[in-house]
Amino acid sequence: MFVEFDTAQELLKRYGSPLYVYSESILRQRCRDLLEGFQGRIKPSFSAKANTNLSLLKIIREEGLGADAMSPGEIFVLQNAGFAPEEIFYIGNNVSCEEMSYCIERGILVSVDSLSQLEQFGRISPGGKVAVRFNPGMGAGHCEKVITAGHKTKFGVQSEFYPEVKKIIEKYDLKLVGINQHIGSLFLEAEPYVNAANSLLCLISENFPGLEFIDFGGGFGVPYKPGEKRLDLSELSERLLETIDLFLEKYDNKDVHFKCEPGRYISAECGLLLGTVHAVKKNYGKNYVGTDIGFNVMMRHVLYDSYHEIEVLSDKKAVNGINEATIVGNICESGDILASDRDIGPVSEGHIIAVKNAGAYGYSMASNYNCRLRPAEVLLAGDGSVRLIRKADTMESLMNNF
Repeated sequence: MFVEFDTAQELLKRYGSPLYVYSESILRQRCRDLLEGFQGRIKPSFSAKANTNLSLLKIIREEGLGADAMSPGEIFVLQNAGFAPEEIFYIGNNVSCEEMSYCIERGILVSVDSLSQLEQFGRISPGGKVAVRFNPGMGAGHCEKVITAGHKTKFGVQSEFYPEVKKIIEKYDLKLVGINQHIGSLFLEAEPYVNAANSLLCLISENFPGLEFIDFGGGFGVPYKPGEKRLDLSELSERLLETIDLFLEKYDNKDVHFKCEPGRYISAECGLLLGTVHAVKKNYGKNYVGTDIGFNVMMRHVLYDSYHEIEVLSDKKAVNGINEATIVGNICESGDILASDRDIGPVSEGHIIAVKNAGAYGYSMASNYNCRLRPAEVLLAGDGSVRLIRKADTMESLMNNF
């Protein structure tokens, strides 16, 4: 963990509790891991939905990554972070004509993920450039809710519908420049990703000549649980590049380039969520540790039953401490649980808790539910300084837009 007790205590005193803290050095290292791991042959583009903090996005761009956007809002933030239109890939899902037009008018390439959305694009921009997202029929992920390919998901065009795609492309004189896919989020083994990539390349080699790029998607996992092995990037890279080499032997455009869409892998481990214990209690034989980290601040456990390591930081011994407990927040919902039946060691009121790997899908999913205030975000810069990179909400900000 990159923050010790003294630093955590000082940060909470200065910026309030709870608080998101990010490490610039870890963020930059994860960007470099991917760029070096794929030897420049597969270009990573950061999936902005994982974390949209402007300062972090600027760092990611400095490191040479592109970006994927899933909404006009993400496009707006990315452009404010310095990303040029050609560095942004918009991957839409069931969007309006107005949303598509927003991208087209700004020169941002659009990926569509259904035949009807391809028809809509054709009506809006006949003769335009477009990408199509296919569903390879196989998915992967840590939870059913994040599996984005296969037979039970809303995403992508079924591979067998490729003739219909070609007909619509011809009907509107569109230029199909790219094909993409995404199988799901948080895999730690190379096998499912490589298999899906091979399936996509088979579809393309037989039916879609002349593409400018092929995007294999994201979902690269990080080890959240103790003892989990890291994703072996060298194995993933070796197997993917072998697959690409075989594909290029037969494909008509030898200059086609390849992309991937990591989000979590880049930002998760650089983030730490600090909070404070305000209550320790026992209800009907069950121990509870009550904190100020409600699911308005971190909702991954509520959404996905996700696991985050939690560590107690303190220079004092627990007074009436307990060990195994359910760690909960301050939201008026029984589901407001951060961790269930977890042994985090002795803990009592006033202790600081640290939630690890909180840099992806943490603040980006935060809300003002119960009129709770979203926390500040700070960056531990590479030079050792601390920078406030997003202010905490205020009571007055709750009145915005009324």
